[in-house]
Amino acid sequence: MNSDIENSLIALKKGQTILYPTDTVWGIGCDATNVDAVNRIFEIKKRNESKSLVILVDSIEMLHQIIPNIPNQALEWIKISPKPTTVIYHNPLDLASNVIADDNTVGIRIVQDEFCRELIRKFGKPIVSTSANISGEPTPSHFKAVSKEIIQAVDYVVLWRRDDEEPKESSSIVRITSDGELHFIRA
Repeated sequence: MNSDIENSLIALKKGQTILYPTDTVWGIGCDATNVDAVNRIFEIKKRNESKSLVILVDSIEMLHQIIPNIPNQALEWIKISPKPTTVIYHNPLDLASNVIADDNTVGIRIVQDEFCRELIRKFGKPIVSTSANISGEPTPSHFKAVSKEIIQAVDYVVLWRRDDEEPKESSSIVRITSDGELHFIRA
């Protein structure tokens, strides 16, 4: 795992893309503060930029750097949620403009996965995570389901957990309404 983290860090620092395991499905990632790297992910996925991307952080502290005023309802749900949860927040700071939706929101998840958490901690910045598939195709539930086209398109493919064939699911998605309530988009 350590050599994969080091190789991923090299790629991320160069503004490159990685294919990596997350606490949900395998993801395509990059530095979430680098506009050019984010553009490369849209190219790889053949996806329109109007569709937003998920951002991964390693801790509540890193989340506070991006979202200074986190609603208490979101913090409480993150603590008790039975599965990984992406929360859509308003008015993010210090992210690449092309990871932020037109309504000035962004989906962010605090990762529970050991590999991701350590990678993000060492990188010191949030990273993008979008499912490792061409836009419109099924989300691969494990590495062996990732297409060769995706594997060949990214700059670095993590070795860690490639043999794990336990199917994984996408995260829950929760939007915070203007009155601070939670609206579940995907349970």
